[in-house]
Amino acid sequence: MQGNLRKLKGELSSVIQYSLPIGEQFIPLNELIGRDVSFEFLNVINCIHCGRKTNKSFQQGFCFPCYRRLAECDCALHPERCRVEKDGCPEDDWAHSHCHGDHIIYLANTSGLKVGITRASQVPTRWIDQGATQALPIMQVFNRYQSGLVEVALKNFVADKTNWRAMLKGSNNSLDLKTLKDELIDKASDFIQEAESKFSYGKIQYLNEDIVDISYPVSQYPDKIKSFNLDKNPVVQGKLLGVKGQYLIFDTGVINIRKFGGYLIRVDL
Repeated sequence: MQGNLRKLKGELSSVIQYSLPIGEQFIPLNELIGRDVSFEFLNVINCIHCGRKTNKSFQQGFCFPCYRRLAECDCALHPERCRVEKDGCPEDDWAHSHCHGDHIIYLANTSGLKVGITRASQVPTRWIDQGATQALPIMQVFNRYQSGLVEVALKNFVADKTNWRAMLKGSNNSLDLKTLKDELIDKASDFIQEAESKFSYGKIQYLNEDIVDISYPVSQYPDKIKSFNLDKNPVVQGKLLGVKGQYLIFDTGVINIRKFGGYLIRVDL
């Protein structure tokens, strides 16, 4: 089987049910754990947006022209700079479906406690992609710009990044996210009010949700992390030990599938 890679698909269940998109096909991964799997990069990369052949992938799968042109590449890393409230974003489908809608600010337990933001429609996908073992929505706002301002306010007190190596070494100790939420909001109240003062409309909605617990299909976590890079070594093979976040975990190393979006791969099961 061969085709272009796209990010792993994970469905929330008692244990996350994963599939690997290869072209138009989907390979169920949970049933492959414990089996030998190999894939080979066939030295072809196609942009995940326009499909054109490219010698180098930018921002997890785009060709350079799309990387320079598309709003999702321009705004992704700094939502607090989003132009949605200033009418400065292009009138295109991406901006209106991604920025002009409710966003959730959440706490998650990935490699430890972190704060993050996501579109309301991306719950719980965003948490699964990050390898969170627990997540708690704490606030809701009206658009991406507002969520970015609140995240900036909160990350004065809590991390906004995941240590992917620590995330892949096992399940974290359970955290009392509700208590941590209350403590965080109390400590950051002045910063939150300052962020909200920049909203041109709407107010922060504080949420009272239940903690979401997330389990991953992993039979064994690695003691040491060796990361595969298809640009340096086109062949990945070994016994599949599990899947967490966007990573496949082999007895020979780990690979971040999302990083290699658009790469043409041949898979042998």
